[in-house]
Amino acid sequence: MTDIRKPVSDLLTDYDIFDPEFVKNPYPGYSEIRESKCPIAHTDRYQGSWLPTRYEDVVAIAQEFETFTSRQILVMPPAEGRNEGAYAGVAAPPITSDPPDHHWHRRLILPIFSPQSVAKYEQGTRDLCNALIDEFIDKGTADAAADYAQHIPVRVIATMLGVPLEMEPEFTEWVRGVLENMTDKELRMKSFVNIVEFFMGQVEDRRKNPRENDLITELMNAEVEGKKVPIEYVLGVCQLMLVAGIDTTWSAIGSCMWHMAQHPEHRKQLRENPDLWPTAIEELLRVYAPVTMARIVDHDTEFQGCPMKAGDRVLMAFPAANRDPRQFENPDEVILDRQNNRHVAFGSGIHRCAGSNLARLEVRVALQTWLERIPEFELVDPNSVTWVGGQVHGPRSCMVKF
Repeated sequence: MTDIRKPVSDLLTDYDIFDPEFVKNPYPGYSEIRESKCPIAHTDRYQGSWLPTRYEDVVAIAQEFETFTSRQILVMPPAEGRNEGAYAGVAAPPITSDPPDHHWHRRLILPIFSPQSVAKYEQGTRDLCNALIDEFIDKGTADAAADYAQHIPVRVIATMLGVPLEMEPEFTEWVRGVLENMTDKELRMKSFVNIVEFFMGQVEDRRKNPRENDLITELMNAEVEGKKVPIEYVLGVCQLMLVAGIDTTWSAIGSCMWHMAQHPEHRKQLRENPDLWPTAIEELLRVYAPVTMARIVDHDTEFQGCPMKAGDRVLMAFPAANRDPRQFENPDEVILDRQNNRHVAFGSGIHRCAGSNLARLEVRVALQTWLERIPEFELVDPNSVTWVGGQVHGPRSCMVKF
């Protein structure tokens, strides 16, 4: 393995998605690769990976699921023991599933995340956002990421799953251990085990004390071809909702808050034209897409002239695809009323994010509620904003004053 502490020599042959400067602002690097003679970069770091950056390439890889499989979706190789032992069967369906199992894995959870189903969480999310703002509005300053964005999806997901809201600090710690400290394999494995063991306890509790109108109970009672689904599926969906449903959304909300703090003209535009909210949310999701997903090459193949070997990891950089000038006019510019916007912030193909409706709702309500209560605000110090990246990109500290 290449020494991860070495400086990057050439983005096309030696990129490092965990390099601090790349984490802070990956877009110039994506652009440099995308506009080069070889828009699919390669690195030997972290056991090697490929990095497509053009929209059409990322979409093609997402749709060619027989060649680019989803059995591992993390941008880093699995932690030692991750695929062994008592938790070997616990993945994160449907995003870690390939056909034919993927079909029923996804079909069972789609009703949970339909527009009608997630709409019932809007008022609760708005109440939560107002309660969070109440805690700091009189101070004149707040961390828009840590005091606001990072609390919202944790509590929404905990409410959906019917698990104790007071465990928010533990949930946050575990999710960060899995997704934000990916080069620390020991912490990643420990966090994964904590999540699985917690949900094993929740499942056991529901076996003894079945609940009505409870998502985990519903999953446990779900059937496929007349048989109840395996308990590993239930644990996997719960793990997916906790990990993928939290960090991705708080990253998106945080990035949007960071943007709004620097663009009073966009705050004014939304205030004066509330009908713009639907297109504005899509545009912000396009420009600040938080997620990069991995695929594993199933068999030796050649893609766009790149000789890929079975077992190679391919990083589908949705943030890079969303800023491809071949697909989007003025791609680095936020245009709140952009009409042609087939972004891939939620992925593409059969693994497109099943929770996209919930994420949209949380981002919209978080921004609307803040702008209603605190219409004018700005960054305290742009240089003090801290970011995480790799699998999920977003601010972790974003102090604002108002």
